[in-house]
Amino acid sequence: MKSLPFLLCLCALSSVSYSQNFLPISKTRVPVRVDGVLDEQVWNSNIQKAGRFWQNYPSDTSLALSETEVMVSYDDNFLYVAAICYDSLPGSYISQSLKRDFSYPVNDAFAVFFDPFNDKTNGYNFTVSPLGVQREGLVATGGGMGVSTDWDCTWYSAVQQHKDRWTLEMAIPFRVLKFSKRLDSWGINFARNDLKRNESSVWSRVPKNFNIASLAYTGLLKWDHPPDKEGSGIALIPYLSGNASFDHVSDSLWRIKPNGGMDAKIPVSNSLNLDVTVNPDFSQVEVDRQVTNLTRFSIFFPEKRQFFIENSDLFDRFGFRQIRPFFSRRIGLFNGEVIPIYGGLRLSGKINKFWRIGLMDMQTAAHKKTGQPSENFGVFAIQRTTFKRSNIAFIAVNRYTFPDSSLPSSANTILGVDYNLNSANNHWLGKAFFHYSLNDVNDSDNFSHATFLRYDNGNWGLEWNHEYVGMNYLAATGFVPRNVQTDAINGLSIYKPYWRLDESVNRNWYPKSKWINKHGPKIIYSQYLDEAFNSTELLLTFSYNLKFQSGHEVNALTFRNEIFLPWLTDVSFSTGEDTLPQGYYRFWNYELNWKTTERKLFYMLGRINYGNYYTGKKLSLSADITYRIQPWGSFTAYFSQDELDMPDPLTDASISLIGTRIEFSFSRNLFFSTFIQYNTQANNINLNARIQWRYAPLSDLYIVYTDNRYSTDFGPKYQGLVLKLNYWLNL
Repeated sequence: MKSLPFLLCLCALSSVSYSQNFLPISKTRVPVRVDGVLDEQVWNSNIQKAGRFWQNYPSDTSLALSETEVMVSYDDNFLYVAAICYDSLPGSYISQSLKRDFSYPVNDAFAVFFDPFNDKTNGYNFTVSPLGVQREGLVATGGGMGVSTDWDCTWYSAVQQHKDRWTLEMAIPFRVLKFSKRLDSWGINFARNDLKRNESSVWSRVPKNFNIASLAYTGLLKWDHPPDKEGSGIALIPYLSGNASFDHVSDSLWRIKPNGGMDAKIPVSNSLNLDVTVNPDFSQVEVDRQVTNLTRFSIFFPEKRQFFIENSDLFDRFGFRQIRPFFSRRIGLFNGEVIPIYGGLRLSGKINKFWRIGLMDMQTAAHKKTGQPSENFGVFAIQRTTFKRSNIAFIAVNRYTFPDSSLPSSANTILGVDYNLNSANNHWLGKAFFHYSLNDVNDSDNFSHATFLRYDNGNWGLEWNHEYVGMNYLAATGFVPRNVQTDAINGLSIYKPYWRLDESVNRNWYPKSKWINKHGPKIIYSQYLDEAFNSTELLLTFSYNLKFQSGHEVNALTFRNEIFLPWLTDVSFSTGEDTLPQGYYRFWNYELNWKTTERKLFYMLGRINYGNYYTGKKLSLSADITYRIQPWGSFTAYFSQDELDMPDPLTDASISLIGTRIEFSFSRNLFFSTFIQYNTQANNINLNARIQWRYAPLSDLYIVYTDNRYSTDFGPKYQGLVLKLNYWLNL
């Protein structure tokens, strides 16, 4: 009983150390000139400052060594943030480039996070570097996955550098934020990255095992009067483009195609937005980086097109990574070909603090080259907050194919309900869903369901996951690669049901060491089973991770594979004639990963994997090596090499992917990037060169040249030149 007072004191101190910070904000009557010089009356009055930052890395129990002070104010049009970032260490600031939307963890920067509905779920991030480079993004699902920088808006900032500090001012227009006029308190947090000191710090403490964008640990911004918007907030984004291309494979003719269209962002209320697109240009001005695929299933590539970005979590977070009822890249793209889109509408946002809705409709044109008929895509999603940070959500996805001369009409509909669990302290994360498919094929075994639960307190991590996908669960607008078994040799595809069980446990230790930040083991069990619960694939992973205080990391892994091949399969991906018979194959392999800190001008990451591969042996090597001349130049070379040593009469295989990427930042508004990719698996050499001139806020001129050739004889496949001009007009 003598220890009881001590335990009570310890609990009290723990609760105080993670209690919610509080910052009042008052309206300024004097305009703020955004120049980075903090000479306005509002900053020199008795305004309350947010100081006393806490470390998030390398520790989360100490006050930050690099001091930061933040002040906030507002007027009728803007929310203002000013900060003083003290810097007592000599040397240049660390900056990867002058390009907008930089990666926060590898740049010196100051960031602010807003949670206007104080729901701990969705918010905004605005960041500026010591060189004045901007970054903005959306925070979704509580911030556990960080910030999505694909979202764009117009805001203003300026930075001034001094001998012992750098100062900044931000002006964020209220028209770009979604909020309720009835709420007088927002969630807020500030963060500072000082890579010279190797320190990440936050105003409102965030445990080191969570992303600093986590909205579970924001402080409170208390308004003297709830803000209101001024102006319409309408944004028009017209574009003009021209594409000159030469397809050597199909018709060997130069084709010139002009195009034009427009997007519009129209606020329906302070928290609801209507997006309209007419003849959108979804051509990629930056193509996907190629990867080597030694699996029997499709690879997921994320969405990069602007129209689908804002509030995208309302639509694309249903299901799991490989059981997606809706995947926006199914709209306007087919096997890499761009399908014309007549237009589309999307209404999305919050109705109030508890309800979010999303409604989308897109209409595509028929495409002669691919044989794709005209189609309509409709999506409806609604989400209701439960408890503090959890929610229940419903989705309906419909894809209707219009009849043409060769095909009758068809429809595919997915109905689904998801429950997303997020505990108040972020230690518990989970999901449960049930999705039902309505299609023209079969109405039995046409559903999927799954559960996921994770516990993470920084020291221990535990995960449970189960999945089931029925044979007739067809998601025509989704991404479900595992229920399609493809016999590549005979050109057959069969839909089969499957179960998946996936569990893991990991342990982290944080020693009091000036060399090691954390280390610990992790065990992962992942198994796929058929409808009779016979194992079709089993993967056991044993790993040990070591992270140094400097930022270097080393990870050693051991894999136990058990794979059932349902038919004759070419596992060497060579001629298609060297096949293994149907049956079970069991083998081990071993891997070592390492990564050096990106704080340095020269850094790299690498991987070595060696072991058995079905009946043969496999050696895989890969590396990314980068050198930068900050802040204007970055030079990266990367490669992956897979050597398959197969027993006779099978053929050995050597699969290479080699690439280089060069980026130049001539200023904060003019950029050049180029990369070359050599891929023997795809028999392709790809050159892509791009010039981007940001001639006005969020308004760009792109000039892109693409050249694809065969890797075997360097013969031409495709050449193209794209010019694209867009303008962002705020009304």
